[in-house]
Amino acid sequence: YIHVVDLAKGHLKALERLQQVHGVSTWNLGTGRGYSVRQMITAFEEVIGRPLPHVFKARRPGDIAQCWSDPSKARDDLGWEAERDLLAMLTDAWRWQSRHPKGYAEDAAASAKPAANTETALAS
Repeated sequence: YIHVVDLAKGHLKALERLQQVHGVSTWNLGTGRGYSVRQMITAFEEVIGRPLPHVFKARRPGDIAQCWSDPSKARDDLGWEAERDLLAMLTDAWRWQSRHPKGYAEDAAASAKPAANTETALAS
């Protein structure tokens, strides 16, 4: 997991680097740390201040046991490192979701409505 702000900053650093050096390169942008489902649940419960209902089941065929990025090349080449830890990521995600319970659907619905004077302007 990575915070969207850290990811955006990493992309900006990569763009700056590509303006200085010709060619192609690849950088992993991440925290360099993986989290288990149990760790995610525990952290999220801490953020929301209450137990989170959940049921643990056996791993499904094809599920990987562990996965995380190695951002060392981004650190070395770009001088970039993720700044936010898991609790900060979940806190910001929860704050945003609490303020926007319908997600981006609210923004899409608001922008789809014509302004009150649009019809008058078009009729002129």
